[in-house]
Amino acid sequence: MIYWHSLSDFLHMGGYGLYVWGSLGMMTVVMVAEVRALRTRRRHLE
Repeated sequence: MIYWHSLSDFLHMGGYGLYVWGSLGMMTVVMVAEVRALRTRRRHLE
């Protein structure tokens, strides 16, 4: 189990923070874009 000593340690993720948080951010952007695209497509079909 991993124990973080501070919020800074948690965000840094042992040196992999940029990759981890960047990946999560990119996934969030893609998911939001997908939902918006589906809503737009549904509006055009109605």
